[in-house]
Amino acid sequence: MILVTTAGKVGSETVRLLRERDVPVRVLVRDPAKAAALAEAGAEIAKGDLDVPAAIDDAMTGVSAVVLVSPAVPAQELNVVASAARAGTGHVVKATSKASADSPIARRRWQVEIEAGLAASGIPHTLLRSNAYMQNVLALARAIAKTSSFGSAAGKGRSGLVDARDVAAVAAEIAASPAAHAGQTYWLTGPGLISNYDVAAVLSKLLGRTITYRELTFEQNQDAMIRAGVPEQIAEMNAQAFSLTAGGDAEWVTQDVQSLLGRPARSLEQFHRRLRRRVLLGRAPDTQSVGRRAPRTAAATTPT
Repeated sequence: MILVTTAGKVGSETVRLLRERDVPVRVLVRDPAKAAALAEAGAEIAKGDLDVPAAIDDAMTGVSAVVLVSPAVPAQELNVVASAARAGTGHVVKATSKASADSPIARRRWQVEIEAGLAASGIPHTLLRSNAYMQNVLALARAIAKTSSFGSAAGKGRSGLVDARDVAAVAAEIAASPAAHAGQTYWLTGPGLISNYDVAAVLSKLLGRTITYRELTFEQNQDAMIRAGVPEQIAEMNAQAFSLTAGGDAEWVTQDVQSLLGRPARSLEQFHRRLRRRVLLGRAPDTQSVGRRAPRTAAATTPT
């Protein structure tokens, strides 16, 4: 049995892919009714919350591997690690990002704390260190539909945007056969470096009208997110990450997805076929995880 700790964009796709392989999988969710599609796919649904160790212990029963994916709140993820250690779970696959103890971005400092706890637990584990998700662009759908434009503090910076479905595919691959991946860190990206000007060009082609990208200051980007309803701390972290992208922080690409999956990582053009429908409908995605409520100190949809 493999336990997936949330049913967000990476977690739900991981569950789906494992069930395609006929691998037993359990997913921890706060509201089972919202996980009906995963239940129909054959997943076992465990009701619980990452803030409640007893619920995690119940979900951990009989589990051989854990896919640890959540908004990276240290107390919650370390609850999972502690539960896995108590249960003698054989492997943890952790979804993460760049992490640094001296990062200006709190989210990256939190990742350091979680990763240190995972290492100290002694559980064999694998880190999936992803670049920014292509799915983050979906949050812009409503603004693009209304104004045919979008803005960011990322400037002309480029990043190795990765489709979250590819991250899920890697997580499923490793969780199903973890032995060869213990102690490894994989850096997951798409096939090439992409700027927001490239995003605008692809969208213009897909939508048949000109989509304009505007370079924003840190303050403009932060204020825009707050006005859109993003909690202030999250808006600050996101704007910080975008500003670092402007300076080259996300300008890295690897072949790890292709090496692990035996096929190329999905391209921006392939992903934006999904985005086209969102923009035409003027609808941004629901970024809340099915497995838990994203706290006001973390975001389920983040730039990095």
